[in-house]
Amino acid sequence: MLEYAVKIPSAVNKNLVLKVVPGHFVTSHSHVNYYLDMTRLKVGQKEAAEVAKTMARDYQYNKPVDTIICMDGCYAVGAFLAQDLAEAGVVSMNMHQSIYVIEPEFNSNGQMMFRDNIQPMVRGKNVVLLLASATTGKTISKSLDCIQYYGGIVQGISAIFSFADTIQGYPVHHIFSTKDIEDYQSYSQDNCPFCQAGRKIDAIVNSYGYSQIN
Repeated sequence: MLEYAVKIPSAVNKNLVLKVVPGHFVTSHSHVNYYLDMTRLKVGQKEAAEVAKTMARDYQYNKPVDTIICMDGCYAVGAFLAQDLAEAGVVSMNMHQSIYVIEPEFNSNGQMMFRDNIQPMVRGKNVVLLLASATTGKTISKSLDCIQYYGGIVQGISAIFSFADTIQGYPVHHIFSTKDIEDYQSYSQDNCPFCQAGRKIDAIVNSYGYSQIN
């Protein structure tokens, strides 16, 4: 499927390139007309470091950051982001002046949670929420509810790609957006024009990648 990918450079950093594949794809919350391949941006050492350096610009001057909460397998980006913020002199209120890089757990009901040993890294901490993509906003909304439930203070949201500029009143800092993919669309299952036209699904996609439907 990736042989049909088109490479799109970021408007904010020409060193970062997103691979996009047109088609009919299903996510956990919606149907979309592009698969966004962020694999190398998330797990490649050079690429993840460049993503983090770009994201760090949004927090270097006026926001304290104690904890980075990573979603969608963005651990490598989160570690580089913590390093870049520390080197830039971003204030951390943690005892050892070390920014925590963590991820939530999901229980059997699909609810986000933090274990007792991780909760002190959220409670009363200045938090950045880091995601690969934000399309419907449901994942971000669930994440924000979870962070606030555990007493975290949201200082920012960063995503490699975002369909929306704001969610629940919070700006979503992004490297790629619909300005880079102007015809990107996200549909509810009941309102998908591909389904209504009888077009088959090309693949099921999530933060880990894709599984083609043969």
